[in-house]
Amino acid sequence: MNTRANFKSLQEGAKEDWQLIFSEFSRFAKGLPDRVMAHLKLLEGDFGGFPVDRYIHSLQTATRALRDGRDDEYVVCALLHDIGDTLGTYNHPDIAVAILKPFVSEANLWMIQYHNIFQGYYFFHHIGMDRNMREQFRDHVHFERTAEFCELYDSPAFDAHAETLPISEFEPMLRRVFTKPVNSLYKAALESAN
Repeated sequence: MNTRANFKSLQEGAKEDWQLIFSEFSRFAKGLPDRVMAHLKLLEGDFGGFPVDRYIHSLQTATRALRDGRDDEYVVCALLHDIGDTLGTYNHPDIAVAILKPFVSEANLWMIQYHNIFQGYYFFHHIGMDRNMREQFRDHVHFERTAEFCELYDSPAFDAHAETLPISEFEPMLRRVFTKPVNSLYKAALESAN
């Protein structure tokens, strides 16, 4: 049975309505890792001219970070850094950031937000852009972290013969990272419900 609130406007909602809605929200939120993995899978077969498809690139970036001993949060960020390619063709980091923001540190969030500009160091000059665009952030506390992410994990993850772990390898850490939001408007409500 699917119980629903009884109001026609948010102004009419009673406490019981909102308890019901929040209960449904909590159940829905638990499915977020599954929805994220399903969306990531949409990158499969999308080569965009690259040597590997965007799904393999994502798995390979995460594989490199994992093999280098990075923590779960960092590896999940590596896995999802390009998840926005399907919906944010011109601003893909914004999509990844929107998904990750409730769950990751400011350092990892900044790294993902600006990885495309830092990645441009390797190719912008070939398409008539300024490869040194990242220099505008030179004094930022996360500059080196982001440059390192691109150099060690993102940039070299286009090798069809490189180790590429399956999504099942990353699923447990994705579930751990997405279990409890640390940066959410609803954090206090979630904590009081538990």
